[in-house]
Formats: sequence, C-alpha cells, structure tokens
Amino acid sequence: MFAVYAGTINPDDPLAGLVVGERPEPEVPDGWTTVTVKAASINHHDVWSLRGVGLKAESLPMILGCDAAGYDEEGNEVLVHSVISDPSWRGDETLDPKRSLLSERHPGTFADQVAVPRRNVVPKPAGLSFEEAACLPTAWLTAYRMLFTQSDLKQGDTVLVQGAGGGVATALISLARAAGFRVYATSRDEDKRAKALEIGAHEVFESGARLPTKVDAVMETVGAATWSHSVRSMRPGGTIVISGATSGDAPPAELTRIFFQQMRVHGSTMGTRDELHRLAQFLDVTGLRPLIDSVIPMEQAADGLAKVIDGSLFGKIVLTR
Repeated sequence: MFAVYAGTINPDDPLAGLVVGERPEPEVPDGWTTVTVKAASINHHDVWSLRGVGLKAESLPMILGCDAAGYDEEGNEVLVHSVISDPSWRGDETLDPKRSLLSERHPGTFADQVAVPRRNVVPKPAGLSFEEAACLPTAWLTAYRMLFTQSDLKQGDTVLVQGAGGGVATALISLARAAGFRVYATSRDEDKRAKALEIGAHEVFESGARLPTKVDAVMETVGAATWSHSVRSMRPGGTIVISGATSGDAPPAELTRIFFQQMRVHGSTMGTRDELHRLAQFLDVTGLRPLIDSVIPMEQAADGLAKVIDGSLFGKIVLTR
C-alpha cells in the first residue's frame, strides 16, 4: 500500500530520511481493526520522529502520522485516537507509563490504511469534513485537554496563549473564544498576530510584551523562550498549563515567584478517547471548525513537513488520499 515513512533518522536534516513509497498492509492483532485513511494531518511529532526523538533506529522503517479520519471496516466515518495504551490499562490512557503514539511502536496514519485497537476508533460527526476531523486527534485534542481538563478556567476568565501560529496554539485560541474566555495571544510575527485576532483572540501582543492585566491561566507550548513571560503574566493563584517546549525545556524555573504567589504548574499530554469524542461533539454543536493552513496530497508530504520545520504555517497542514 502507499505510505509516507521514515527510512532513516537524521537529526540535522530530518527530511533526508523521508520516503514516499510502498509498505506492506498493516498487521491486525486480536482486538484491533483497520481504518481506511481519507485525511491525515501533520504534527511536530512527525518531525521529531524523523530526527530520532521517540523513534528508535531499530524500529525503522516506520510509517509516520498520528492523526487520521476515514472509514472503519463497516464503512462508518471515524476518527483515530492515536494514544495506544497497554491492553491491561484502565482509566486515563495518557497516564499509562507504557503508552505510545501511533508511529512510535506501531505504523502511523500517513498511508492507505492504519491498524488501531478497536477502542481507539471514535465516530466522526457528519458535519465535519474528513480534512477538518483529521486535525483533531493530536493538536486540537491537546488544546482541549489543556483548556477544559487542566486549567480550572471559568467563563469570563482571561487566558494567555503563547506563540500563536502552530496547530495547538490556533486550536487554543479558537476553543477558548468559543468557550467564553477572554483570549490574549502573543507572536513574534505581525501577520500571525493579525490572524490570531481573526480566529478569536481579543488582543494580541509581541512576544514578551507587558499585558494590560494579569491572566488567570497561561497555555504554554513554547518553553524556554516564553517561560519567564508566562510566569510574570499570571495573577496570584493562576495556572500555567504546559504541553510542549519547542524552544527548549530548561528555562529558569522562577520558583520563588511561583511559590510566593501560589501559582500552579500543570503538565498536559494529548488527551483521552472520551475527550476526543467530547471535542468532536463540541465542534459539531458550536459550528467551530479547525483552522487549516493548507490541504495537499499525501504524496507531497515533504512540502508540508518543510512548512512545519520552518514555522511558516498558521493552523494545520492536512494530507489527503
């Protein structure tokens, strides 16, 4: 079958290891099923895999991709939840120490078909296109969990989204506005700040700029470059929710400010299958739709990955079959 996969690992030139070609059809263990992929979206995770982060050389070749929407074996329109937990695990699958994501230990979604545990198949609302639905399982699910599970935000509260532009940040802005939060967003790029206003931010600022008011929570995906600003932008008792550190993971901790002002720092990773289902229903009911930067054929995956690497995207890049 057609597939886009990591053939080799190259930390300095990740696209050098990308292969567009043929791979065997997926093996289907007991309790698993297959999904025929109609659309898949690109994540930073795919670039990290090509660099060898989370993907071991002995696992190569490995089909890339975490997100997908398509048809199950009965012809139903479905979403794929990409968190693969141990069969014996019960409860929140993101807390399973043995968990993995598709494309780490099991072939991913950049292919004609993907095999997943039956419990990882979620119905797709009819109102969402395959391209829109393919944006949800990683970036939008991460944003949903950050806002609605980890932040303790209430309607009318103010939230700061650092680094507007990527898939998680644009999802955070859109979801937060739809949920009734006051949304501040930052970016170094003037065009991205303007686009952040278009998708729901109430006010936008240059990275590191002083805000007009202290915020109730900060959604942090950037890391070292924005950490100090995040801490200093919060009110006493506020919450920073962290789901990534694309600029590095070793900023000054500023522990004195955090404990003295009784701030809360909460890590967040992906989301559960139930949260993915609730996210899909939230979009169906509200009419909110994922922001898509571009839709390209899966054969041109290298072009989409290049945009993720250079940061020129605003929203999600979707690959179609």
